[in-house]
Amino acid sequence: MSTCCIHPSILSADFVNLQSELERIATADAVHVDVMDNSFVPNLTLGLPVVKRIQAVAPVPLDIHLMINDADRWAPEYAAVGAASVTFHAEAAQAPIRLARELRSVGARAGMALRPATAVEPYLDMLGELDMLLIMTVEPGFGGQSFLDVTLPKIRRAAEAVRGADLPVAIQVDGGITEETIVRAAEAGATVFVAGSSVYGADDPAAAIAALRRAAS
Repeated sequence: MSTCCIHPSILSADFVNLQSELERIATADAVHVDVMDNSFVPNLTLGLPVVKRIQAVAPVPLDIHLMINDADRWAPEYAAVGAASVTFHAEAAQAPIRLARELRSVGARAGMALRPATAVEPYLDMLGELDMLLIMTVEPGFGGQSFLDVTLPKIRRAAEAVRGADLPVAIQVDGGITEETIVRAAEAGATVFVAGSSVYGADDPAAAIAALRRAAS
Protein backbone atom coordinates (compact mmCIF):
# COMPACT_ATOMS: atom_id res chain seq x y z
CA MET A 1 0.00 0.00 0.00
CA SER A 2 1.41 3.42 -0.93
CA THR A 3 1.62 6.00 1.81
CA CYS A 4 -1.01 8.15 0.13
CA CYS A 5 -3.94 6.80 -1.89
CA ILE A 6 -6.49 8.94 -3.70
CA HIS A 7 -9.96 7.43 -4.21
CA PRO A 8 -12.23 9.77 -6.22
CA SER A 9 -15.90 9.39 -5.35
CA ILE A 10 -18.31 8.85 -8.22
CA LEU A 11 -21.00 10.48 -6.09
CA SER A 12 -19.77 13.67 -7.80
CA ALA A 13 -19.61 12.13 -11.27
CA ASP A 14 -22.10 12.35 -14.14
CA PHE A 15 -24.24 9.26 -13.54
CA VAL A 16 -25.50 9.26 -17.13
CA ASN A 17 -21.94 8.76 -18.43
CA LEU A 18 -20.39 6.60 -15.72
CA GLN A 19 -18.02 4.66 -17.98
CA SER A 20 -16.40 7.79 -19.42
CA GLU A 21 -16.37 9.34 -15.93
CA LEU A 22 -14.46 6.30 -14.66
CA GLU A 23 -11.93 6.65 -17.46
CA ARG A 24 -11.28 10.25 -16.38
CA ILE A 25 -9.86 8.98 -13.06
CA ALA A 26 -7.66 6.19 -14.43
CA THR A 27 -4.66 7.64 -12.54
CA ALA A 28 -6.37 7.19 -9.16
CA ASP A 29 -5.60 4.32 -6.78
CA ALA A 30 -9.24 3.21 -6.70
CA VAL A 31 -12.73 4.54 -7.31
CA HIS A 32 -14.91 5.16 -4.25
CA VAL A 33 -18.46 3.92 -4.85
CA ASP A 34 -21.10 5.17 -2.41
CA VAL A 35 -24.09 2.86 -1.95
CA MET A 36 -26.96 4.52 -0.05
CA ASP A 37 -30.37 3.10 0.81
CA ASN A 38 -32.40 6.18 1.85
CA SER A 39 -32.71 4.61 5.29
CA PHE A 40 -29.31 4.59 7.00
CA VAL A 41 -28.71 7.93 5.27
CA PRO A 42 -31.30 10.29 3.73
CA ASN A 43 -30.19 9.69 0.15
CA LEU A 44 -30.56 6.98 -2.48
CA THR A 45 -27.79 6.21 -4.97
CA LEU A 46 -27.04 2.93 -6.70
CA GLY A 47 -27.11 -0.75 -5.85
CA LEU A 48 -25.67 -4.13 -6.72
CA PRO A 49 -26.58 -4.32 -10.44
CA VAL A 50 -24.92 -0.97 -11.18
CA VAL A 51 -21.86 -1.88 -9.07
CA LYS A 52 -21.50 -5.09 -11.09
CA ARG A 53 -21.35 -3.07 -14.31
CA ILE A 54 -18.91 -0.55 -12.80
CA GLN A 55 -16.69 -3.46 -11.75
CA ALA A 56 -16.72 -4.74 -15.33
CA VAL A 57 -15.55 -1.47 -16.92
CA ALA A 58 -13.60 0.43 -14.24
CA PRO A 59 -9.89 1.03 -15.01
CA VAL A 60 -9.07 1.02 -11.28
CA PRO A 61 -10.15 -1.16 -8.31
CA LEU A 62 -13.50 -0.58 -6.60
CA ASP A 63 -13.65 0.79 -3.05
CA ILE A 64 -17.26 0.24 -1.98
CA HIS A 65 -18.70 2.34 0.86
CA LEU A 66 -21.99 0.92 2.11
CA MET A 67 -24.17 3.54 3.78
CA ILE A 68 -26.97 1.06 4.26
CA ASN A 69 -28.83 -0.80 6.98
CA ASP A 70 -28.47 -4.57 7.25
CA ALA A 71 -24.79 -4.44 6.31
CA ASP A 72 -24.30 -8.00 7.59
CA ARG A 73 -26.66 -9.24 4.88
CA TRP A 74 -25.49 -7.12 1.95
CA ALA A 75 -21.78 -6.39 2.33
CA PRO A 76 -20.62 -9.88 1.25
CA GLU A 77 -22.69 -9.56 -1.93
CA TYR A 78 -20.62 -6.52 -2.94
CA ALA A 79 -17.40 -8.36 -2.15
CA ALA A 80 -18.56 -11.28 -4.29
CA VAL A 81 -18.82 -9.13 -7.45
CA GLY A 82 -15.08 -8.47 -7.26
CA ALA A 83 -14.77 -5.21 -5.32
CA ALA A 84 -11.24 -4.71 -3.98
CA SER A 85 -12.54 -3.38 -0.67
CA VAL A 86 -15.94 -3.18 1.00
CA THR A 87 -16.58 -0.81 3.89
CA PHE A 88 -19.60 -1.16 6.16
CA HIS A 89 -20.70 1.22 8.90
CA ALA A 90 -20.11 0.15 12.50
CA GLU A 91 -23.48 1.69 13.31
CA ALA A 92 -25.21 -0.62 10.80
CA ALA A 93 -23.49 -3.94 11.56
CA GLN A 94 -24.82 -6.43 14.10
CA ALA A 95 -21.63 -8.52 14.16
CA PRO A 96 -18.76 -6.41 12.77
CA ILE A 97 -15.96 -8.89 13.48
CA ARG A 98 -17.81 -11.75 11.82
CA LEU A 99 -18.68 -9.50 8.88
CA ALA A 100 -15.08 -8.33 8.44
CA ARG A 101 -13.90 -11.94 8.42
CA GLU A 102 -16.57 -12.88 5.90
CA LEU A 103 -15.50 -10.06 3.56
CA ARG A 104 -11.88 -11.17 3.77
CA SER A 105 -12.86 -14.79 3.13
CA VAL A 106 -14.51 -13.71 -0.14
CA GLY A 107 -11.29 -11.96 -1.18
CA ALA A 108 -12.08 -8.31 -0.43
CA ARG A 109 -10.31 -5.98 1.94
CA ALA A 110 -12.54 -5.31 4.96
CA GLY A 111 -13.27 -1.73 5.91
CA MET A 112 -15.34 -0.27 8.73
CA ALA A 113 -16.69 3.28 8.77
CA LEU A 114 -17.57 5.59 11.65
CA ARG A 115 -19.85 8.62 11.48
CA PRO A 116 -18.31 11.89 12.75
CA ALA A 117 -19.95 11.57 16.18
CA THR A 118 -19.19 7.86 16.66
CA ALA A 119 -16.27 7.29 19.04
CA VAL A 120 -13.37 5.20 17.77
CA GLU A 121 -12.35 3.81 21.18
CA PRO A 122 -14.92 0.96 21.37
CA TYR A 123 -13.51 -0.43 18.10
CA LEU A 124 -9.76 -0.18 18.68
CA ASP A 125 -9.51 -3.79 19.89
CA MET A 126 -10.86 -5.06 16.57
CA LEU A 127 -8.46 -3.13 14.33
CA GLY A 128 -6.60 -6.36 13.63
CA GLU A 129 -9.75 -7.69 11.92
CA LEU A 130 -9.79 -4.78 9.48
CA ASP A 131 -7.77 -3.66 6.46
CA MET A 132 -9.13 -0.12 6.60
CA LEU A 133 -10.86 2.20 9.05
CA LEU A 134 -12.92 4.96 7.43
CA ILE A 135 -13.45 8.04 9.54
CA MET A 136 -16.19 10.17 8.03
CA THR A 137 -15.17 13.83 7.95
CA VAL A 138 -18.72 14.93 7.04
CA GLU A 139 -22.13 13.50 7.92
CA PRO A 140 -22.65 10.67 5.41
CA GLY A 141 -25.31 11.00 2.75
CA PHE A 142 -24.41 13.85 0.43
CA GLY A 143 -21.38 15.09 -1.47
CA GLY A 144 -20.07 18.65 -1.50
CA GLN A 145 -20.03 19.18 2.28
CA SER A 146 -17.33 21.03 4.22
CA PHE A 147 -14.64 19.12 6.12
CA LEU A 148 -15.34 18.80 9.86
CA ASP A 149 -12.14 19.67 11.75
CA VAL A 150 -13.73 18.19 14.89
CA THR A 151 -12.87 14.75 13.42
CA LEU A 152 -9.10 15.41 13.39
CA PRO A 153 -8.47 14.25 16.99
CA LYS A 154 -10.30 11.00 16.19
CA ILE A 155 -8.15 10.45 13.08
CA ARG A 156 -5.09 11.06 15.26
CA ARG A 157 -6.19 8.57 17.94
CA ALA A 158 -6.98 5.92 15.33
CA ALA A 159 -3.63 6.39 13.58
CA GLU A 160 -1.78 6.20 16.90
CA ALA A 161 -3.59 2.95 17.75
CA VAL A 162 -2.69 1.45 14.37
CA ARG A 163 0.97 2.42 14.77
CA GLY A 164 1.05 1.27 18.39
CA ALA A 165 -0.23 -2.18 17.43
CA ASP A 166 1.98 -2.25 14.31
CA LEU A 167 -0.98 -3.14 12.10
CA PRO A 168 -1.24 -2.76 8.28
CA VAL A 169 -4.55 -0.88 8.61
CA ALA A 170 -5.21 2.09 6.35
CA ILE A 171 -6.92 5.17 7.82
CA GLN A 172 -9.34 6.52 5.24
CA VAL A 173 -11.10 9.89 5.38
CA ASP A 174 -14.15 10.83 3.34
CA GLY A 175 -15.83 14.23 3.07
CA GLY A 176 -14.74 17.74 2.19
CA ILE A 177 -11.29 16.68 0.98
CA THR A 178 -9.54 19.48 -0.91
CA GLU A 179 -5.90 20.46 -1.44
CA GLU A 180 -6.19 22.43 1.79
CA THR A 181 -8.00 19.94 4.05
CA ILE A 182 -6.03 16.91 2.83
CA VAL A 183 -2.93 18.40 4.49
CA ARG A 184 -4.64 18.48 7.90
CA ALA A 185 -6.02 14.98 7.48
CA ALA A 186 -2.63 13.59 6.40
CA GLU A 187 -0.86 15.30 9.30
CA ALA A 188 -3.38 13.65 11.66
CA GLY A 189 -2.47 10.24 10.21
CA ALA A 190 -4.88 9.53 7.36
CA THR A 191 -3.43 7.56 4.44
CA VAL A 192 -6.38 7.08 2.05
CA PHE A 193 -8.36 10.07 0.86
CA VAL A 194 -11.79 10.08 -0.76
CA ALA A 195 -12.31 13.16 -2.92
CA GLY A 196 -15.48 13.85 -4.86
CA SER A 197 -16.14 17.38 -6.07
CA SER A 198 -12.47 18.42 -5.82
CA VAL A 199 -11.67 15.80 -8.49
CA TYR A 200 -14.83 15.65 -10.60
CA GLY A 201 -15.40 19.40 -10.34
CA ALA A 202 -11.98 20.04 -11.91
CA ASP A 203 -11.45 20.54 -15.63
CA ASP A 204 -8.64 17.97 -15.50
CA PRO A 205 -9.35 15.22 -12.94
CA ALA A 206 -5.91 13.64 -13.46
CA ALA A 207 -4.24 16.95 -12.57
CA ALA A 208 -6.52 17.30 -9.54
CA ILE A 209 -5.58 13.79 -8.37
CA ALA A 210 -1.88 14.61 -8.77
CA ALA A 211 -2.31 17.87 -6.86
CA LEU A 212 -4.04 16.07 -3.98
CA ARG A 213 -1.21 13.52 -3.88
CA ARG A 214 1.37 16.28 -3.67
CA ALA A 215 -0.56 18.08 -0.93
CA ALA A 216 -0.95 14.91 1.15
CA SER A 217 2.76 14.11 0.84
